[in-house]
Amino acid sequence: MLLFTILTLIFFKATITTLKLKRLFVVKFILAFILLSSLLFSAININKANSAQLQTLNGIGPTKAQEIINYRKSHGGFKTVDELVNVKGIGSKTLIKMKAQVAIR
Repeated sequence: MLLFTILTLIFFKATITTLKLKRLFVVKFILAFILLSSLLFSAININKANSAQLQTLNGIGPTKAQEIINYRKSHGGFKTVDELVNVKGIGSKTLIKMKAQVAIR
C-alpha cells in the first residue's frame, strides 16, 4: 500500500508539473503573439502621423519629421512609401531603415 501511495504521489506531482509547463507555454505563446502582432500592425501612417509619431521611426529626428509633414502638405500626401525618398534629407538608406515601420492607409 505504501508503494502505491508513493507511486500515486510521484505521478500526481508529474501531472501537476506537466500542467504547469503547458500553462506556462500557452501564456508565453500568447504574449509572443501579442508582441508580434503589435510590431506587425503598428506601422505609422505617414499621411496622418504628427511630428512626435514620425520621430519614433528609425533615422527620423525633428527636422526630417517636419520635412515629411511639409512634403505631405505640399503634395497632397504620399501615394507610396517609396515616395519618402523625395523628402529633403531622406535617401534610400534611411528609407530602408524605416520602410517596415511605415504604411500608407
